[in-house]
Amino acid sequence: MNAQTQKEKMPIASTISYSIAGAGTGIGFYMVNNYLMLFYTDVVGLTATAISLIMMIARIWDAVNDPMMGLIVDRTHTRFGKFRPWLMVGPPFLAVFNILTFTVWPLEGTLKAVVCFICYIGAGMAYTVVQVAVNGLVNRICENPDNKMRLIAISQVANQIIGTILGACVMTMILFFSQTQEAADGRGYFITTIILGIVMVPMIWLGAWKCKEISTEEDELPKEQREKQSLMRSLKGVLQNKQLLVIVVSTFFTCIGAISRAMLLSYYCIYVVGSYTLIAPVMAVISFGQLFGNICLPFLTRKFGKKRWFVMAVLMSAASMLVLFFIPNPSSAVIIGLSAFYGWLNACSSMTNAFACDCVEYSDYKYGIREDALAFSCLSFAVKLASAITGTAGIWMLTAVGYVANAEQSASTLTGINVIVNVIPAIALGIATLPIIFFYKLDEKTMEEVTAANVEKRSKGIATEEM
Repeated sequence: MNAQTQKEKMPIASTISYSIAGAGTGIGFYMVNNYLMLFYTDVVGLTATAISLIMMIARIWDAVNDPMMGLIVDRTHTRFGKFRPWLMVGPPFLAVFNILTFTVWPLEGTLKAVVCFICYIGAGMAYTVVQVAVNGLVNRICENPDNKMRLIAISQVANQIIGTILGACVMTMILFFSQTQEAADGRGYFITTIILGIVMVPMIWLGAWKCKEISTEEDELPKEQREKQSLMRSLKGVLQNKQLLVIVVSTFFTCIGAISRAMLLSYYCIYVVGSYTLIAPVMAVISFGQLFGNICLPFLTRKFGKKRWFVMAVLMSAASMLVLFFIPNPSSAVIIGLSAFYGWLNACSSMTNAFACDCVEYSDYKYGIREDALAFSCLSFAVKLASAITGTAGIWMLTAVGYVANAEQSASTLTGINVIVNVIPAIALGIATLPIIFFYKLDEKTMEEVTAANVEKRSKGIATEEM
């Protein structure tokens, strides 16, 4: 790698601001990721059919919407950059639609389900705007791959600090604001979501204000030439980039495992373990584990390499879930301990953004096509598609094992919930490692050569423009 890239230093203001903005996006969809299904089943009282249709249609649209947003962002050229303007526009809409999503509407039947669907669609689209902009911005703040990995890791540490706080406090807040502190109700969900929205918006705005985007070769082109970048050329660049497609497939299966478990973990605590109060410490230690895992991530990726550590961490994460499944009547201490270990390993999910950065640089190097936002939106597509499948499959699996809301469950149902929460996600994580093991080729040595070549190309291009 050339000396310029090796000596690149990250501005402290950009690092802190980006990390706070990233943590803000974690707040932005925390309620949906962790409590929406429980809210729909136990508070709103939607049927399994209604929930599955809402989850499936909304999240499939969310998945399709991500590449569309990526194309729009990649064609945004302002004096503030291409990502920062969207970080100003998106957060207020996200806050409003989150609040509407966790509102108990005084409606019945089909009309109630339709209104819930519309609110959820709005929240998903607003989150897409924010997520694509935040994820893509990391590739415009710095050029050195190690700096990108550190920036992503620091951002995830901030995210997990917020996640730890949310995991410890959110259900407590929901219960506190509920009419009775024994069970969560609509009032508790509604007020909690308002508070989270008020906290989230300025955090993301700080990133838009303080993070300065570096220029690329594309930015130096005259406006007329930039406008000739065709849609088909962008899509061709994605399809040509087989390394990006490998990451997308792996991310999809990783999210099938992680999202389904997060979505249904409350059911495990409430019904299998028999404790509402265990939800908060379990969620908190998972988040704290991820926080510590992200602190360790730059060291671990340097020691083992990004590819090797990702595979190791995902497989150990799957093993921790299987251990929990096979332990009969685990104590709270065992559950919390294994949850902390799972959270520490789950920090490897941060690496998908680092892989995506490498894939963008590789596409620029090999094909001369650089679509930052589109590449990251493809990862988001995988996440949303996985979320759509798990949301639909989750409620049907609960129904299949005999789950009845707010009732004592049978022994077979409790076993079924245990399988859904621990075994099925472990299998999905095992599958997620296969594309990385057999097809991902962008190791550290390759990326040093790619990054150095791209930096040299951009510096020559800028020098030519100045002559």
